[in-house]
Amino acid sequence: MVQVRYFAAAAEAAGRDEEMLVATTLGELRDTLLTRYPALVPVIAKGSFLVDGVVTRDPERALGARVDVLPPFSGG
Repeated sequence: MVQVRYFAAAAEAAGRDEEMLVATTLGELRDTLLTRYPALVPVIAKGSFLVDGVVTRDPERALGARVDVLPPFSGG
């Protein structure tokens, strides 16, 4: 299980601030999020992820304890 936290437009699109999900890679998590929350498509397309505090978009990146879903900043 990984703690997924949503910020700003990501939280609005997901309709929540955080939740626990099952995923082992960022790609797996991204696919789960896009299936569960279609409104996240534009946020994820231009935003970024923090995996345990490290910015990444690598779908092969193994997940740790926490992933933050961030919208694009400064007009993105």
